[in-house]
Amino acid sequence: QVQLVESGGGLVQAGDSLRLSCAASGRSFSAAVMGWFRQTPGKEREFVALIGWSGDSTYYADSVRGRFTISRDNANTMYLQLNSLKPEDTAVYYCARYRGGSYKYSSSYDFWGQGTQVTVSS
Repeated sequence: QVQLVESGGGLVQAGDSLRLSCAASGRSFSAAVMGWFRQTPGKEREFVALIGWSGDSTYYADSVRGRFTISRDNANTMYLQLNSLKPEDTAVYYCARYRGGSYKYSSSYDFWGQGTQVTVSS
C-alpha cells in the first residue's frame, strides 16, 4: 500500500514559479516509477511528467518541457518545479505511482494523491 500527499500549490501570477511536493509512505516508494498529472474541470487528467526509480530517467509533456522539472530524493519525496507559469497551467496537480503500460495514460497508475490546486493569473 502506498499513500501519497501533495503540497505546494497556490495562487501565483504568470511568469512566477512554484514547487510541488509529493510525500509518499510505504517502503515501495524507492523502487517506484512516479508521475505527475493535472486536471481541469470537465477534462481528462493530463500527463505532465514521469521519473524513474533512480531519478535518472525523466519524461515530460510537450506543453511543459523546458519549464517544469521533476525530481525525487531518498526521503520518500518527489517534486515538480514549475517555472515560467502560464494561465493555461491552472489545474489540480496529482502525483501517482506508475504500474505499467503507456505512461501518458492515467489508467497506467494505481495509487494517487488527493491533489493540490495551482492557479495562475494573467
